[in-house]
Amino acid sequence: MLELRAITAGYDRNSPVVRDASLTIAQGEAVGLFGPSGCGKSTLARVAALLHRPDFGTLFLDGEPVRRWRHRAPRALRTAVGVVFQQPRLSADPRLRLTDLIAEPLRATGRREETGERVPELAATVGLTPDLLGRRPHEVSDGQLQRACLARALVLRPRWLICDEMTAMLDASTTAALVTVVEEYRSSTGAGLLAVGHDRVLLRRWCDRTSDWESLAPAAGNRP
Repeated sequence: MLELRAITAGYDRNSPVVRDASLTIAQGEAVGLFGPSGCGKSTLARVAALLHRPDFGTLFLDGEPVRRWRHRAPRALRTAVGVVFQQPRLSADPRLRLTDLIAEPLRATGRREETGERVPELAATVGLTPDLLGRRPHEVSDGQLQRACLARALVLRPRWLICDEMTAMLDASTTAALVTVVEEYRSSTGAGLLAVGHDRVLLRRWCDRTSDWESLAPAAGNRP
């Protein structure tokens, strides 16, 4: 179970962008979070991915409260969550070849020996041909780079996947391809999914259930 309980978070404690938000995702469940741009849903997604410490409230992963964040979090918790962001060029080191981008989490967790098998396997899964793996981000399209970012998110076989506007910058065919990859991964592993977006039609087709931001964080409507 991934549970966000009464989360208040932001970048200024005097003006949080998320107030008293709660959301629960069961193992194997796909939950969509719908809301307009700027409402705070991406900040909540970062909390769920252990990338942003909330001001108040608690994140539970598999029943265990998270007490440390980012690199200070225990490795077992950090590697339990994979995340894909909206803008791949902001989340990819421009100096890395795609093969190294995908392998980043393996090397960071001391599993370098898995790179030779795992990277080509995932590249094929997300639709990257071998010739693309030697290229750097500026040498590929947004869609190709997002495919690599999804492969990077899956490389450690996470139990939870956070997709924060993953398809917002992609065309329809690439969107369909990446959603299919996520669903096949969930089907084979039982991973849970939080899909954040502002495309209600896509979220309803993709997810088991969808929550609107206003119902998730009712205090949002009371902001000054």
